[in-house]
Amino acid sequence: MAERRAVAVVSGGLDSTTMAYLLRDQGYAISAISFDYGQRHRKELIFAKQVAADLGAPWTLIDLHAAGLTGILSGSALTDETVTVPDGHYADESMKITVVPNRNAIMLSIACALAVTREAGAVAFGAHTGDHFIYPDCRPEFVRAFETMVNVAVEGLASIEMLAPFLSMTKTDIVKLGDTLHVPFDRTWSCYKGGAVHCGTCGTCVERREAFALAHVVDPTVYANESLAAR
Repeated sequence: MAERRAVAVVSGGLDSTTMAYLLRDQGYAISAISFDYGQRHRKELIFAKQVAADLGAPWTLIDLHAAGLTGILSGSALTDETVTVPDGHYADESMKITVVPNRNAIMLSIACALAVTREAGAVAFGAHTGDHFIYPDCRPEFVRAFETMVNVAVEGLASIEMLAPFLSMTKTDIVKLGDTLHVPFDRTWSCYKGGAVHCGTCGTCVERREAFALAHVVDPTVYANESLAAR
Protein backbone atom coordinates (compact mmCIF):
# COMPACT_ATOMS: atom_id res chain seq x y z
CA MET A 1 0.00 0.00 0.00
CA ALA A 2 1.30 3.45 -0.92
CA GLU A 3 2.31 5.70 1.95
CA ARG A 4 -0.33 8.27 2.87
CA ARG A 5 1.19 11.71 3.26
CA ALA A 6 -0.30 14.87 4.72
CA VAL A 7 0.87 18.42 5.32
CA ALA A 8 -0.33 19.53 8.75
CA VAL A 9 -0.66 23.20 9.62
CA VAL A 10 0.67 23.20 13.18
CA SER A 11 0.53 26.36 15.26
CA GLY A 12 1.73 24.85 18.52
CA GLY A 13 -1.75 25.14 19.99
CA LEU A 14 -3.86 22.43 21.57
CA ASP A 15 -6.08 21.86 18.51
CA SER A 16 -3.42 21.58 15.82
CA THR A 17 -1.19 19.48 18.06
CA THR A 18 -4.00 17.02 18.74
CA MET A 19 -4.74 16.98 15.01
CA ALA A 20 -1.12 16.10 14.22
CA TYR A 21 -1.20 13.24 16.72
CA LEU A 22 -4.49 12.04 15.20
CA LEU A 23 -3.01 12.04 11.70
CA ARG A 24 -0.08 9.97 12.91
CA ASP A 25 -2.49 7.57 14.61
CA GLN A 26 -4.36 7.25 11.31
CA GLY A 27 -1.17 6.23 9.54
CA TYR A 28 -0.21 9.46 7.77
CA ALA A 29 3.39 10.45 7.19
CA ILE A 30 3.31 14.09 8.26
CA SER A 31 5.09 17.20 7.09
CA ALA A 32 4.44 20.04 9.53
CA ILE A 33 4.22 23.68 8.48
CA SER A 34 3.94 26.73 10.73
CA PHE A 35 3.65 30.46 10.11
CA ASP A 36 5.07 33.61 11.67
CA TYR A 37 2.54 36.22 10.60
CA GLY A 38 3.55 38.77 13.21
CA GLN A 39 1.27 37.29 15.84
CA ARG A 40 1.63 38.72 19.32
CA HIS A 41 1.85 35.16 20.64
CA ARG A 42 4.55 33.97 18.26
CA LYS A 43 6.10 31.99 21.10
CA GLU A 44 3.59 29.33 20.00
CA LEU A 45 6.07 28.55 17.23
CA ILE A 46 8.51 27.14 19.79
CA PHE A 47 5.84 24.61 20.68
CA ALA A 48 5.05 23.91 17.02
CA LYS A 49 8.68 23.04 16.35
CA GLN A 50 8.67 20.73 19.37
CA VAL A 51 5.48 18.96 18.19
CA ALA A 52 7.10 18.25 14.84
CA ALA A 53 10.22 16.91 16.55
CA ASP A 54 8.14 14.73 18.89
CA LEU A 55 6.35 13.22 15.89
CA GLY A 56 9.48 12.87 13.78
CA ALA A 57 7.97 15.14 11.15
CA PRO A 58 9.96 17.56 8.99
CA TRP A 59 9.07 21.13 10.03
CA THR A 60 8.85 24.16 7.74
CA LEU A 61 8.52 27.68 9.15
CA ILE A 62 7.18 30.33 6.79
CA ASP A 63 8.06 33.90 7.81
CA LEU A 64 5.17 36.01 6.56
CA HIS A 65 6.11 38.72 9.04
CA ALA A 66 9.39 39.38 7.24
CA ALA A 67 7.51 39.49 3.96
CA GLY A 68 5.51 42.46 5.22
CA LEU A 69 2.20 40.72 5.78
CA THR A 70 1.79 42.21 9.26
CA GLY A 71 1.31 45.66 7.80
CA ILE A 72 -1.48 44.38 5.59
CA LEU A 73 -3.19 42.54 8.44
CA SER A 74 -3.22 45.40 10.94
CA GLY A 75 -6.26 46.07 13.09
CA SER A 76 -6.42 42.62 14.67
CA ALA A 77 -5.55 42.15 18.33
CA LEU A 78 -3.31 39.25 17.27
CA THR A 79 -1.10 41.27 14.93
CA ASP A 80 -1.44 44.91 15.99
CA GLU A 81 0.32 45.97 19.20
CA THR A 82 -1.95 49.01 19.44
CA VAL A 83 -5.03 46.78 19.82
CA THR A 84 -5.64 45.18 23.22
CA VAL A 85 -6.31 41.43 23.40
CA PRO A 86 -9.78 41.20 24.98
CA ASP A 87 -10.55 39.08 28.01
CA GLY A 88 -13.69 36.97 28.21
CA HIS A 89 -15.35 34.09 26.38
CA TYR A 90 -15.17 33.38 22.64
CA ALA A 91 -18.93 33.84 22.46
CA ASP A 92 -18.50 37.50 23.41
CA GLU A 93 -18.87 40.09 20.64
CA SER A 94 -15.56 41.64 21.71
CA MET A 95 -13.65 38.58 20.44
CA LYS A 96 -14.19 39.61 16.82
CA ILE A 97 -11.22 41.95 17.19
CA THR A 98 -9.02 38.81 17.16
CA VAL A 99 -9.97 37.99 13.54
CA VAL A 100 -7.00 38.12 11.14
CA PRO A 101 -8.56 38.63 7.68
CA ASN A 102 -8.24 35.64 5.34
CA ARG A 103 -5.53 34.10 7.54
CA ASN A 104 -6.42 30.48 6.89
CA ALA A 105 -6.74 30.94 3.14
CA ILE A 106 -3.27 32.49 3.02
CA MET A 107 -1.69 29.76 5.11
CA LEU A 108 -3.51 26.88 3.48
CA SER A 109 -2.53 28.10 0.01
CA ILE A 110 1.12 27.86 0.99
CA ALA A 111 0.55 24.52 2.71
CA CYS A 112 -1.03 23.18 -0.48
CA ALA A 113 2.00 24.27 -2.50
CA LEU A 114 4.17 22.32 -0.07
CA ALA A 115 1.83 19.34 -0.44
CA VAL A 116 2.43 19.32 -4.19
CA THR A 117 6.20 19.34 -3.77
CA ARG A 118 6.09 16.71 -1.00
CA GLU A 119 3.66 14.57 -3.01
CA ALA A 120 1.17 14.67 -0.15
CA GLY A 121 -2.46 13.96 -0.93
CA ALA A 122 -3.90 15.93 1.98
CA VAL A 123 -3.55 19.20 3.86
CA ALA A 124 -4.94 19.41 7.39
CA PHE A 125 -5.76 22.18 9.85
CA GLY A 126 -7.40 22.21 13.26
CA ALA A 127 -10.53 24.39 13.01
CA HIS A 128 -13.35 23.30 15.32
CA THR A 129 -16.98 24.23 16.04
CA GLY A 130 -16.03 26.81 18.63
CA ASP A 131 -14.22 28.78 15.92
CA HIS A 132 -17.24 29.09 13.62
CA PHE A 133 -18.86 31.97 15.48
CA ILE A 134 -15.80 34.20 15.35
CA TYR A 135 -13.71 33.09 12.36
CA PRO A 136 -15.38 32.84 8.93
CA ASP A 137 -12.43 30.89 7.51
CA CYS A 138 -13.03 28.07 10.00
CA ARG A 139 -16.49 27.15 8.69
CA PRO A 140 -17.38 24.01 6.71
CA GLU A 141 -18.38 26.21 3.76
CA PHE A 142 -14.89 27.65 3.63
CA VAL A 143 -13.23 24.22 3.73
CA ARG A 144 -15.42 22.89 0.89
CA ALA A 145 -14.90 25.98 -1.24
CA PHE A 146 -11.16 26.06 -0.63
CA GLU A 147 -10.77 22.40 -1.57
CA THR A 148 -12.59 23.04 -4.84
CA MET A 149 -10.47 26.09 -5.57
CA VAL A 150 -7.11 24.53 -4.80
CA ASN A 151 -7.77 21.48 -6.93
CA VAL A 152 -8.46 23.77 -9.87
CA ALA A 153 -5.20 25.57 -9.07
CA VAL A 154 -3.12 22.36 -9.03
CA GLU A 155 -5.01 20.47 -11.73
CA GLY A 156 -2.63 18.19 -13.59
CA LEU A 157 -0.07 18.39 -10.80
CA ALA A 158 -1.83 16.87 -7.82
CA SER A 159 -5.12 16.11 -6.13
CA ILE A 160 -5.41 17.53 -2.60
CA GLU A 161 -7.92 16.61 0.06
CA MET A 162 -8.57 19.25 2.70
CA LEU A 163 -8.77 17.65 6.14
CA ALA A 164 -10.44 19.48 9.00
CA PRO A 165 -11.24 16.59 11.35
CA PHE A 166 -12.53 18.78 14.18
CA LEU A 167 -15.12 20.82 12.27
CA SER A 168 -17.98 19.10 14.08
CA MET A 169 -16.15 18.77 17.41
CA THR A 170 -15.99 21.08 20.41
CA LYS A 171 -12.82 22.01 22.28
CA THR A 172 -13.93 19.62 25.01
CA ASP A 173 -14.16 16.81 22.44
CA ILE A 174 -10.65 17.64 21.27
CA VAL A 175 -9.25 17.48 24.80
CA LYS A 176 -10.92 14.09 25.32
CA LEU A 177 -9.47 12.81 22.04
CA GLY A 178 -6.05 14.23 22.80
CA ASP A 179 -6.08 12.50 26.14
CA THR A 180 -6.66 9.13 24.46
CA LEU A 181 -3.86 9.89 21.99
CA HIS A 182 -1.48 10.84 24.84
CA VAL A 183 -0.98 14.36 23.52
CA PRO A 184 1.49 16.26 25.75
CA PHE A 185 -0.89 19.13 26.53
CA ASP A 186 1.75 20.80 28.69
CA ARG A 187 3.77 21.28 25.50
CA THR A 188 1.08 23.30 23.72
CA TRP A 189 0.44 27.03 23.74
CA SER A 190 -2.93 28.79 23.47
CA CYS A 191 -2.70 32.24 25.11
CA TYR A 192 -3.08 35.17 22.71
CA LYS A 193 -1.13 37.51 24.99
CA GLY A 194 2.13 35.59 24.62
CA GLY A 195 3.43 36.17 28.13
CA ALA A 196 5.72 33.99 30.21
CA VAL A 197 2.75 31.75 31.10
CA HIS A 198 -0.88 31.56 29.97
CA CYS A 199 -2.79 34.61 31.18
CA GLY A 200 -5.90 32.58 32.00
CA THR A 201 -8.32 35.37 31.01
CA CYS A 202 -8.15 35.93 27.24
CA GLY A 203 -10.70 34.17 25.04
CA THR A 204 -8.51 31.23 24.09
CA CYS A 205 -7.32 30.73 27.69
CA VAL A 206 -10.91 30.77 28.96
CA GLU A 207 -11.87 28.22 26.28
CA ARG A 208 -8.86 26.05 27.14
CA ARG A 209 -9.65 26.04 30.87
CA GLU A 210 -13.31 25.30 30.21
CA ALA A 211 -12.51 22.42 27.84
CA PHE A 212 -10.28 20.62 30.35
CA ALA A 213 -12.86 21.07 33.09
CA LEU A 214 -15.75 19.76 30.98
CA ALA A 215 -13.64 16.87 29.66
CA HIS A 216 -12.64 15.91 33.22
CA VAL A 217 -9.01 15.82 32.12
CA VAL A 218 -6.31 17.30 34.36
CA ASP A 219 -5.20 20.67 32.98
CA PRO A 220 -1.39 20.86 33.13
CA THR A 221 -1.35 24.50 32.04
CA VAL A 222 0.35 27.11 34.22
CA TYR A 223 -1.81 30.24 34.34
CA ALA A 224 -0.75 33.70 35.55
CA ASN A 225 -3.30 33.44 38.34
CA GLU A 226 -3.46 29.84 39.50
CA SER A 227 -6.81 30.53 41.13
CA LEU A 228 -8.19 30.74 37.60
CA ALA A 229 -7.03 27.25 36.63
CA ALA A 230 -9.76 24.72 36.02
CA ARG A 231 -8.64 21.45 37.55
